[in-house]
Amino acid sequence: MGLFLSLPNSAQNPSKRPKILGIAEVRIWATNLPASLDFYSKTLNLAHDVSAMFPDENFLLNPFQGIWVRPGPTPMHANLIDQITFITDDIPALRRYLVSYQVSVSDPAGYYFTVVDPEGHRIGFMERREWPPDTQSSSPATHSTFRLIHAGIIVHDRAAEDHFYKDILGFQVYWHGGMKDDETNWVDMQVRDGTDWLEYMLNVPANADKRTLGVMNHIALGVPDIHPAEKQLRANGWNEIEEPKIGRDGKWQLNLYDPDDTLVELMEFMPVQKPCCSEYTGPHPKP
Repeated sequence: MGLFLSLPNSAQNPSKRPKILGIAEVRIWATNLPASLDFYSKTLNLAHDVSAMFPDENFLLNPFQGIWVRPGPTPMHANLIDQITFITDDIPALRRYLVSYQVSVSDPAGYYFTVVDPEGHRIGFMERREWPPDTQSSSPATHSTFRLIHAGIIVHDRAAEDHFYKDILGFQVYWHGGMKDDETNWVDMQVRDGTDWLEYMLNVPANADKRTLGVMNHIALGVPDIHPAEKQLRANGWNEIEEPKIGRDGKWQLNLYDPDDTLVELMEFMPVQKPCCSEYTGPHPKP
């Protein structure tokens, strides 16, 4: 785990920090790999990434984003989100920037490296200069209509995570809320140079069961309209009792669970009503 020092001139001098543009990939552990691959390929109807080292385990959402479903270790981790990888426009500069803050950085493998945040979540960075993804130009036979708009992680020490994501990486609060108006259970930390976000899942008990952990450590796929998306899922064979609902953030959403109970949340890009608890402070993602 890296050491994060309070050095000057991070958020105060954002010009020193290369851009972080969005989420490129999420890696998810699977205890039953064939069942999970069946879920992502058939229920979500995702195409395999034939350019990947393990094409059977890698799925394309659009030309710039993907999901890698990996066979889990023994014993299995409590958090089945193995890694969240962000896009930057300058990998060498970002590595130098993080090292200047005493953040332990893996040796770059080309235009890619990883770090571990203060609570042990593995975070990757890869370089791409084209962003956001041009999903309109992609072939329906090759890519889905989904866009990966956020990933959720359990956070126990918000101050430590804020120092890393807010003070060093420059993320900012997009929205925060809770099940009650006077509670904060979720904090959406949006990248400064894009619209994707990392969602802090707060107040999770240490003895949370597997289902709860799967809800908290999750991914969200943006869709233009939740109702046609639900219709397509059911045509693909999905037959759960879950139905679309408007969340506390004012956006339509639909919850799916993979065979290991990891939540795959479908979410509309734009709110349809005023959110609870706080106003939005950043731009909304687009189809």
